[in-house]
Parts: sequence; C-alpha cells; structure tokens
Amino acid sequence: MRMLSTRMKNLDPYKPGEQPRDRDYIKLNANENPYPPAPSVVEAAARFLRESPQKLGLYPDPDANEVKELLAELLNKTGGVLSKNQPFEGGFKVTPDMIYMGNGSDEVLSFVFYAFFDSDKKLVRPEHSYSFYPVYCGFYNIPSDVVPLKGDWSLDIDEMIFRANKNHSSTIFANPNAPTSLGLSREQIRAWMRRAPKDRVFVVDEAYVDFGGETVIPLLAEFKNLVVVRTFSKSLCGAGLRCGYIVANPELVQAVTTVKNSLNHFPLDAFAQKFALETCKAYDYYVDCAKKICEERDSFIEFLRERSWNVLQSQTNFVFCQKNGVDGKAFYQALKEKGFLVRRFDTKGIERHLRITIGTPEQMAALKAAFI
Repeated sequence: MRMLSTRMKNLDPYKPGEQPRDRDYIKLNANENPYPPAPSVVEAAARFLRESPQKLGLYPDPDANEVKELLAELLNKTGGVLSKNQPFEGGFKVTPDMIYMGNGSDEVLSFVFYAFFDSDKKLVRPEHSYSFYPVYCGFYNIPSDVVPLKGDWSLDIDEMIFRANKNHSSTIFANPNAPTSLGLSREQIRAWMRRAPKDRVFVVDEAYVDFGGETVIPLLAEFKNLVVVRTFSKSLCGAGLRCGYIVANPELVQAVTTVKNSLNHFPLDAFAQKFALETCKAYDYYVDCAKKICEERDSFIEFLRERSWNVLQSQTNFVFCQKNGVDGKAFYQALKEKGFLVRRFDTKGIERHLRITIGTPEQMAALKAAFI
C-alpha cells in the first residue's frame, strides 16, 4: 500500500502467546500468575469505582508519586525478591526518585530503548532472551550484536563483555532469562559490570526475579549506569492492569521521564495507580503466592526429570524443557488437544523446546496427567 511508510513496512512485530477463543483451556503459555490479586486489592479497587467514580473523569498524577513511595517501601521490606522476603543488606535503600512507573514493563522497555540506545552503536544482547528486544531494535533502528548462549544455555558473559568493549556498546538481558529460566547471581553481574563500559547503560530485566533469582538493585549504589526493569505482571498478579517500572539512579529515571513526557504525559491511569498502591500494601499475600509457585515449579521439574525430560533448573515461574525423540511442535499440539496451552517457538535452536508456565496445584496435577 502506498499509504504505508517505509518504517511501517519494515516492522517485525512481537508475537504473544496464543489467546484462547474457541474453548476453555488451562492457559500455561504466557507466564501469567495463576492466582488472582489479593482480596484486599480487589475490594479496594471495587470501592474506588463505587465511591470515587469522578476520579476516572480527572487526569491522574502523571508521575504516580504515591505509588512510587509505597513501591520503594515494598522493595526495601522484601529486598527486591518476594520469595526470599529479606531486607536489603548493608543499609541500602530504594528511594521514590529512583523509580519510574509506566504501563507495563513493555512500555517501560520502549522508553529505555529510546532514551539510552543509539542507531550508531550496536546493542549487545543474548541470542535467546525476551523476544521484544529485537522488536524494539527494529522499531527504533538500533543495530544489535547478538551473542549466542553457551552449550548449557547460560549467557556467554565473556563474549558479551568483549563485544560491548569492542564497540563501546550498551548491554541488555533478562535475569533470570526467558525462555531459558536461568539466572545469574548479583556477584556475577557485579563482576560483569566492572569489565563493561562504564559510560554506556547496562539494563537488567528482572521480570521473573521474585521467583528465586537475585536482584541487582543494590548494585545501584556502585554503578550509575545500571537500569533495572521490573513488572507487576508476574509475581504481583497484575498482567491485566499493565504496571511496570524501572529502578535506576535519579538521573536515568529523569531521562526516561523526559521520553515519556514527549509522548504521553499521563502513562499510568487512575485505576491502575489505585491497583498498584493496594498491591504494595498487601505484599504478604504476594510473598505467599511466589513461594507456592516456586514449590509447584520444583515439584514439576522433578516430575519431568523422572520421565526423562531435560529441564533447566528454573528460577522463574516457568520451565524450559525438551525430551529426546519428542517433537516439540507435535507435543504442543497434543497438549492443546487435551485442553492445555503451553508455549513453543519457531526460533531456530529452541524449536524443540516447550516453555510451560507454572499454574495452581490443581492445574499442574491435570497437566501431569496429560503427560502420562
């Protein structure tokens, strides 16, 4: 079509997990949380609509300041990892001016890409990681230096450091990584950052860290170029309400805010802000949910290994698995016919694998029966 711009014609959009329409599936393909928000959050949200409907007709706080205050408290209470639920060591504290709030971590990532990555510098990223990274590279015309994973599916840190220094590049990766489910320790990332360019932004996407990973947020005291991306969609049971954020030094937070204010001055709506506020208050509920998911995950890993499936030791709310002699696409289709949606990829190198989100004990018991 002549009406379309060249930019539009060249877009390669993100392909989300299948959304069921034709029947009721047990949906384990999008790494959503199987538990609803805390009852207190649901009641507060309903009360907000009943008692304060006029607020939906008014513009919300453009910077979500009250949310940032309570979110900083939540991070400090839990040490940034719900399943561990221990305060940060050494007196480190997150302050509200270190947080930027946005409409889910995908929008936040978009602003991060715009604020910090240039079209004349290759962005260093892993070959198999969050599949929105290459989408944003294409959208913003940012070249990539894609580093293959090692044979054990871990990140090739030495090679990523070499390429970042060679081209004086920024770096981005998910920790724990998706779809592989593996995570690096804070000390591993500290050692990595000491060898990487200090004047290029280093982005760690911690969407899944609450399920047993180790957050790098305390490294903000040491590294001014670190940006940590987080979300309410996974451990905080909020995928349907789109809340995401970064934790970074205030100068970088302000840069992302400038990008936001150049596009949409009001990114987080009034209802989402109320949801986020109440979620932060009910953190004990979400600590419990994260622990239950971790227990169910470990049980499922053991179940698969007993049946000769190759499963990585996940630090996320999903498992990444394959079985020799089993066609990933065929097995995905067989599970779908039995009423289960899991995720598979056509990407070369991982096309034989399945990524399976951890559900409730009842959902996982039904899935195990489907495997037998």
